[in-house]
Order: sequence, then structure tokens, then C-alpha cells
Amino acid sequence: MTPQPIEQAAAEAAAASQQSEQYALALAAVQAAQIVQQQSQQLPACQHHHGPRQSAPVGKWVAIGVVGSVAAVSLALSAIAVAVGAVAVTCCLIVLRGMWREASKRGR
Repeated sequence: MTPQPIEQAAAEAAAASQQSEQYALALAAVQAAQIVQQQSQQLPACQHHHGPRQSAPVGKWVAIGVVGSVAAVSLALSAIAVAVGAVAVTCCLIVLRGMWREASKRGR
């Protein structure tokens, strides 16, 4: 038995309806994915203002390094001056002790 033209047209219409529903569903899924992707690209990480980005305080650390170096050199020179002074005082005391002994021997 061959299908009647009306029945055949109805079957084809039902198949086309199912295909158009599937196409519409696929199109809706693609559009939803595009909307989600656009929204995720447009949203910033946070909503408050951070202000201008500040660079690292390099000048501050350079100044600290220079001051530290000057202080270290000053301390080293002071230590050398103290050492030279100690040697001079020691030499002076040795000379004075020798002179004292000689003067003591002559006086006896």
C-alpha cells in the first residue's frame, strides 16, 4: 500500500517541524554561549577604583644605600683615627718612661 499524498505531505511536514525545532534549539544554544562569552569578557575583576599604579620606591632604597655607605666609611675612618691615636699615645708613654728611668738613674 502506497501512502496517500496527503499522508506523505503530513509526514514530511512533521519531519521538517522536528528539524526546525532542533535547528532553533541549536541556534539558541550557540547564541547563549556567545552572550556568556561576551559578558565574561566585559566584566572587570573588581568594581572599585585602584587609583594610579605606583612604581617601586627605587629612589628611597638608593638613598638608604648611599647613607649606609657613607656611614660605614665614616665609621671605618673613625676606627683608623682611634687606632693611630692609640699608637701615638703608646709611643709617647714608652719615650716618657725611658726618659724617666734615665732621670732616675742620674739622680741617684
